[in-house]
Amino acid sequence: MNAKTHLSLNVTNVEKSAAWYEAFFGKPTHKRRPGYANFDLENPGLKLAIQERDNGRGGPLNHLGILVSSTDEVLAAKTRLESAGLITFSEENVDCCYARQDKIWVRDPDGNAWEVYTILDDMLEQPAETCCSTGSACCEPAQTQACCN
Repeated sequence: MNAKTHLSLNVTNVEKSAAWYEAFFGKPTHKRRPGYANFDLENPGLKLAIQERDNGRGGPLNHLGILVSSTDEVLAAKTRLESAGLITFSEENVDCCYARQDKIWVRDPDGNAWEVYTILDDMLEQPAETCCSTGSACCEPAQTQACCN
């Protein structure tokens, strides 16, 4: 399995934060949209998303995850987690964080959301409104938050 750690952070100013992380990693962003940016790094193996949100709502951590290379790996993780007694929530072929994805979600004992996901289409050429205008779930399990709030 080829996997990367995924972190999603809430920030107060995505442009300021993107510039800071570009300096910190020494790499440009992979994708930028209004109020959103992400980095897809090989070294360290990290997929970092930053989203402009009111940090008074739950602090800087949005969610955590593991990016895998296929839907089969997502399904294998679902089987493994459910057989360990963890409750999962699936999203298939969803537009989230300006990319089409298959994913599962699970929460740790403190309520932190973790996803295991694969990118079906990175949608680099799509207009910025793609995610937020559809009302689909975005970057958090659909049952807890609507797109890009």
